[in-house]
Amino acid sequence: MSIKLGVLLSGSGTNLQAIIDRIAEGRLDASIELVVASRPSAYGLKRAEAAGIQTMTLSKEIYADPLVADEIIAAELRKRDVDYVIMAGYMRMVHDPLLAAFPNRVVNLHPALLPSFKGAHAIQDAYDYGVKVTGVTVHFADDKYDCGPIIAQRALQIEEGWSVEDLEEHIHQIEHELYPDTIQLLAEGRVTVRENGTVEVLPA
Repeated sequence: MSIKLGVLLSGSGTNLQAIIDRIAEGRLDASIELVVASRPSAYGLKRAEAAGIQTMTLSKEIYADPLVADEIIAAELRKRDVDYVIMAGYMRMVHDPLLAAFPNRVVNLHPALLPSFKGAHAIQDAYDYGVKVTGVTVHFADDKYDCGPIIAQRALQIEEGWSVEDLEEHIHQIEHELYPDTIQLLAEGRVTVRENGTVEVLPA
């Protein structure tokens, strides 16, 4: 089954590009109906336009009331019959208007193995802490930052001598594989959230 996606982003859009590429290769049963950017300078908008995807940018004035912003986003996504909302480097918290419109269908990507290293500086924080293993988490978003049911994780061993830039590069490589892989699980209907808030991924 093919699913319809709405993608939220704030920056360069490399994860959006990974999803676009996977769809184009025929390895992801999805279509992107709308890309929403929280800032007009986001390079991800150019990536979307190059792929012929509709875009929408919300101004700082609208974001001054985050609930209003999320109501506008939810209405636009519902208009397009979107199945899942994919946060791809979206640097804003999502709130009830969006979460209620898409229960257990707002998906986030985090560059660490949650619940470790929450927040906006996860790669730097893991590096500074000196952990030997970090990684990437894909999870359903909820009303708390970097919480919500975990769908998938992939670990990364940090090699001796890596700079934080080396670590960031390897994290991004994992993101660009894991995120499309996980969205494909959603497309295949293999992901369910149990009553206790954990996720079950059914075998193929």
